[in-house]
Amino acid sequence: MSDIDQAEHLSGEWAARWFSGHTVFVTGGTSGIGAAIARGFVEADANVIATGVSGAEVEAAGRDPVLARARCVMLDVRDEEAIRELVGGLGRLDVLVNCAGVIRRGEELDPAVFEAVVDVNLNGSMRLCATARPLLASSGGAIVNLASMLSFFGGGLVPGYAASKGGIAQLTKSLAIAYAPDGIRVNAIAPGWITTPLTAALRGDEQRSRAILARTPLGRWGKPEDLVGGVLYLCSPLASFVTGTILTIDGGYAVT
Repeated sequence: MSDIDQAEHLSGEWAARWFSGHTVFVTGGTSGIGAAIARGFVEADANVIATGVSGAEVEAAGRDPVLARARCVMLDVRDEEAIRELVGGLGRLDVLVNCAGVIRRGEELDPAVFEAVVDVNLNGSMRLCATARPLLASSGGAIVNLASMLSFFGGGLVPGYAASKGGIAQLTKSLAIAYAPDGIRVNAIAPGWITTPLTAALRGDEQRSRAILARTPLGRWGKPEDLVGGVLYLCSPLASFVTGTILTIDGGYAVT
C-alpha cells in the first residue's frame, strides 16, 4: 500500500468513527465537487443522499461503484415544493452540504441569465438551509456551503457566479449567527481552480491555464478529492467550535 493509499485508508477509518450511521445530504452530489464529497461521506459509512439536476446525471452516478451505495435522486434547488418533500421525508439529518451550482461564462451580463445563476447558487442554498434547519437542530448538525475564489475576486465574464459566491460567503456568516442557538454550525469551503466540467473551457485555454498555474504556489490544478478532507473536518467533532468560517482550499492561489 502506497503512502497516499495508507493515508486515505487511515483517514477513512477515523471519519467512520465520526459519521457512521449519520445522514448526510449533498446537493449537486452526483457530479464534480459534490460527487467527490458525497463519496467521502459514503466511505465514512454515512447514509448519503446525493442529488442531481437531471435523470441522466443521477443514472450516471448510480453506475459509480461508491455513489451506488448512496441514495441518488433528482432535485432542482429552485423548486421549493420538491425540496420540502425530499427533506421532509428524512427522519434524521446530520449534515447538509450545498454544492448545487451553475456558471454561464460570457452570458451573465444579461440580467436574465444573471438572475438564473443567482437563483440556483445562492437562493438554492438558502432554500435548503431553511428547510433543513429543524432536522439539523434536532441532531446538532452542520452545514457546509460551497463558496469560491470568486467570493473574494471579481469575474468579468461571470458576474452572476461571482455575486452568488460572494453572497454565499455572507450567507454562511449570517446563518452561523442565526442558527447557533439551535446548535447548528454553518461553514463554507472556497475551492481554488479545480478540474471539473465547469472549468473544462479554462483548462482547454492554454494561456489562461498557464496563468492560473503560475499563480498557484502548489503548481497544479486541484482535484475534487482535494476538497473532501476540509468538508469532513468542518462537519466533524474536531470542528465543534468552528462556525462562520470560509475555509480556502486553493493550493495557495489567494495568497499570491
